[in-house]
Amino acid sequence: MSLIEMMILGFLSERSMCGYELRKKMEQLQGYARKFSDGAIYPATNRLVEAGLISEQASIRDGRQRRVFTLLGAGRAKLIDELKSISGFNLTDSTRWTVVLTFLSVVPDKTDRDAVLRRRYDLLNGHDVHFFYCDAGNPLSAEQIDDPYRKGIITVHDAQIAAELEWLRSMLEM
Repeated sequence: MSLIEMMILGFLSERSMCGYELRKKMEQLQGYARKFSDGAIYPATNRLVEAGLISEQASIRDGRQRRVFTLLGAGRAKLIDELKSISGFNLTDSTRWTVVLTFLSVVPDKTDRDAVLRRRYDLLNGHDVHFFYCDAGNPLSAEQIDDPYRKGIITVHDAQIAAELEWLRSMLEM
């Protein structure tokens, strides 16, 4: 499932919406990283309608013709299955992970939600990310770097990871 499709199903789990409303919600969630066009949203909604995951109904709102989309039971089940089985890039990429967290409450079983959080925790806790290396190929710490901007990248990254790990521990009651 594409990230756009996941966002569409996720936002429709909250209420029925037209394409314009979906685009606005998606941009509010991810607008700092990307903009969404009708050319991206409507092909995705068409695929979801054809798959029987959402329904589409034409209506008039504010004097304009709108295509209103509603999440169907099969769409909710698909979203839940996708969220429960999150792995790979959806787990490692912070932009995608934000989308996963936005809709994780849709998963009804706390054990399943905790399993997703535990996978992210294990990834962050056991993964040492380095951005800069010396000529010999060894990673450099912030203390070993003179450039204030490169040092800033490492400092901010390390603080974000520490904060997320703390939050994950609290959610997992560790």
